[in-house]
Amino acid sequence: MMKNIKRFSAITFIGLFMLIFNSCDDNSELFTITNPTPPTLAELGFTELELDAVNTNNPAVTLNWMEADYGQQASINYNIEFSMDEAFTSPVVAATVTGRTSVTLSVNEVNSAAGNAGLNPFEWAPLYTRVISTLGSQSSQSSISNTIQFNVYPYFNYIFNDFYLVGDATAPGWDNNNNNPALFRDASDSNVYYYTGKFSANGHFKVLSTKGLWQPQYGTDSASKNPDGTSSGDVGANLGSGSDPERFPYAGGDGIPEGFYTFKINFASNTFSFDSFDASGITSPASLTLQGSSTANIAMNQLSFDGHLWYANSVRLTPGEVSFVTDSGANWGSESSFSGVATNGGSAIPVIVEDDYDVWFNDLTGRYILIPLNL
Repeated sequence: MMKNIKRFSAITFIGLFMLIFNSCDDNSELFTITNPTPPTLAELGFTELELDAVNTNNPAVTLNWMEADYGQQASINYNIEFSMDEAFTSPVVAATVTGRTSVTLSVNEVNSAAGNAGLNPFEWAPLYTRVISTLGSQSSQSSISNTIQFNVYPYFNYIFNDFYLVGDATAPGWDNNNNNPALFRDASDSNVYYYTGKFSANGHFKVLSTKGLWQPQYGTDSASKNPDGTSSGDVGANLGSGSDPERFPYAGGDGIPEGFYTFKINFASNTFSFDSFDASGITSPASLTLQGSSTANIAMNQLSFDGHLWYANSVRLTPGEVSFVTDSGANWGSESSFSGVATNGGSAIPVIVEDDYDVWFNDLTGRYILIPLNL
């Protein structure tokens, strides 16, 4: 009996040793994929889709496809891509699903994807669609489906926010609906806004999201003051609850010396800066006119508080282009719609959708902004 136990123990030990040795030495492929079969996107039952700007949450289109075959049981990821051309030069991902072979997109989702793909609003245009399958969290082993195409009539989706100054350092004083000057949005980063101009002595200001409303409002709860009145720090906000933030350019204390400054605010990082600006030697034109195929000539108004700021309220613009033209014939423009930095002799500013606009132009910096009032 004792011999049998010893023999069993020895055999068991040798078996375990061999199992461990073989496991450590095994470098075979556990998951092999060769030539996956791509997904097959089904044709739609229609060729034209007019998007309804009123019922934006309604379903617009359901896409179905045969699943990709990777030769193994696996959870497959699918990206649904839209493009304005069949070559998918600049594709847009409209949705991503895992382990499913269909997706329903709302009116708003299709409209946003079509706009991001480059389709113009209020025009019929072809939209190309495909599905790309991948495996795992690293999105490896991609495989592309066939392409289908249908015509889309998008509405316009204004994706930007606009902001305005209020305060005793600025033109409107503490009146929240007094032709409050607009901040100028950066054309390449929609989180960043600028305002360069005159600020009154011993004054402060805040930033409003909507003229006539005190909320949302933005100020600062943490800022450092420099002897020349410049400042920088963090942005505080009242979005409808909580205590009001302090006033720019720094919390409490005396106001700034009168002069020209550049205020910059970044809503992504919630930071701001307030720096001196040398306006000496910059002369404003005697007159400024908004001209172009989008409008009859519109005389811009000079802000009495700061003659370097020009504005026109509730101007009807149609699709086309505009420029800012001075009395001496200087022609200021840029290729960027809605906001940007115009240069003398630059391209005309594209107007891509008809609406009533508030238009602001700064002759110190060339910055402009066209704010649609009904979108």
